[in-house]
Amino acid sequence: MTPPATTELAGFTHHWIPREGATRTLLLLHGTGGNETDLLSLGEMLDPAANLLSPRGQVLEHGMPRFFRRLAEGVFDLDDLRIRTEALAAFISEASAHYGFAIDTAVAVGFSNGANIAASVMLQRPEALHAGILLRAMLPFEPSALPDLRAHRALLLSSANDPIVPVAQPERLAELLRSGGADVTLEWVPGGHQLTRADLTHAQQWLARP
Repeated sequence: MTPPATTELAGFTHHWIPREGATRTLLLLHGTGGNETDLLSLGEMLDPAANLLSPRGQVLEHGMPRFFRRLAEGVFDLDDLRIRTEALAAFISEASAHYGFAIDTAVAVGFSNGANIAASVMLQRPEALHAGILLRAMLPFEPSALPDLRAHRALLLSSANDPIVPVAQPERLAELLRSGGADVTLEWVPGGHQLTRADLTHAQQWLARP
C-alpha cells in the first residue's frame, strides 16, 4: 500500500486514507521512534474497509517521535501528557470535521506510547475517543476522578513477558476503565513488547463484535 502525501492538520503531520462507504475510522498511534506510516499495514489488515487516520507524535526523544515526553523509562512527564492529550483530542475533532467521519465511529489502534496516549485521551477527554485497541499499554496517570465511560470500549493486548510494561500496569488500566463503566477486554498474548500474530487475531475478533 502506497500512502498518500503527508498532510498537516491541527499541528499533526499525518496520513489520511479514506475508504468509500467506510463505517469505521482507525486512528493509528505509533510507538516511540515510529511515524505516520508505521501502523498503516496493521490497520489495513485489521479492517480493509475502514478509513485510516495516522498522525505522527509531536515530541522528539533523541530524534525519535513520541506522543508525549517521559522523564525516564516508564516515568512520564505528566504536565506534558496533559498538554499532548488535549492536542490529540483537538486533532481528532478537527479531523472528524475535515474528513467527514463521526467521532463515535473512530477506534484508536495504539502501540506502546501510542496506546498510552489513547488511554489518556479516554480518561481525560472521553468525548474525543470512544473505543481503542491498546497494544502493550501502561497506565499513563492515576486520575483523581473517573469520567463516565459507559459508552466506551477497549481491548488491551498485553504480554506477561513484556520487559517494558509490568503486569500490574495493564491490569490497573483495565480496572480503572471498567470502574468508569467501559466495556473492557484484557487479553494476555505470548511474546514480549513486540507485536505478534496473536495480537492481530484478537484485534480482528474484537472489531468484529457487534
